[in-house]
Amino acid sequence: MSRKKYADDLTEEELRFRLMQKKISGREARILSYRASGRAINEESAPINQELQWAPNETRTEAAVPQPRRKLDKILLLIEIAAVIGVIAMLVAGSQILTNLNREAARSMILPTLTPTPLIQAVVLPSGHTPPDESGAVSFNESEIPEHLRDMVESVTLAQSSIEFDEQIVRIRIPSINVDAPVIKGDDWESLKNGVGLNLYSTEPGKPGNVILSGHNDIFGEVFRYLDQLKPGEEIVLLTEKKAYTYTVQGTQIVQPNQVEVLGQTEEPTITLVSCYPYLVDTQRIVVKGKLRD
Repeated sequence: MSRKKYADDLTEEELRFRLMQKKISGREARILSYRASGRAINEESAPINQELQWAPNETRTEAAVPQPRRKLDKILLLIEIAAVIGVIAMLVAGSQILTNLNREAARSMILPTLTPTPLIQAVVLPSGHTPPDESGAVSFNESEIPEHLRDMVESVTLAQSSIEFDEQIVRIRIPSINVDAPVIKGDDWESLKNGVGLNLYSTEPGKPGNVILSGHNDIFGEVFRYLDQLKPGEEIVLLTEKKAYTYTVQGTQIVQPNQVEVLGQTEEPTITLVSCYPYLVDTQRIVVKGKLRD
């Protein structure tokens, strides 16, 4: 169905065509009124404006819309389609951006998995040194420690301050291997030259936790030379200023210098003895564990 046209939309020929239709309709209405009043006239001989010589039964198609107008309509339609596509694309992009922002915000709100700070702040086990050379000279074995962690070891060494207990450990005795040596506060390189070193993170003797003691096996008195000969059930005695605490050996193990987990605290009263191993090689550590005798 063709759309309704207004006067501004009609061409000159279309306007003339419709004007002629109205004039002819008016002439036919007047003739009919004459006949009705008795003033009938011969329609064929009646005077008529030559402009009204038009055959009403002729079929006539309306003039086509000018070609420029059609092109303009197509251009406007394409612009409208492009605008709709652009709006849809913007909505999709905006939705994607919003989703990404929400995802990033959600990730930033997730707390990292927290790990407990170890009670033993050590990179390698104490008592490490190079094997004695022909002259007997030795030094701390820095090659055991990764280069990027050596500052950490130095800071821990500097932190070996006084360990204040209600009962200070003054001596250790292990009768089965003839050990009777003083206990020094701290297990750094200098402290171990003077006896058995008490680790900074040790607990008090006789109480739940781990008493950690280190000593050399082939230098500075060879205090822990025969730790590998200890057998389960044998005694380790810690002497304080007030009393003696006896621990019984539970077992022995050989570990790598970086297996510091053997120094971890325990729920029961425990003692841990550490020294280099094997004798005159010192590439590993020997660890002896004991529990307080009831």
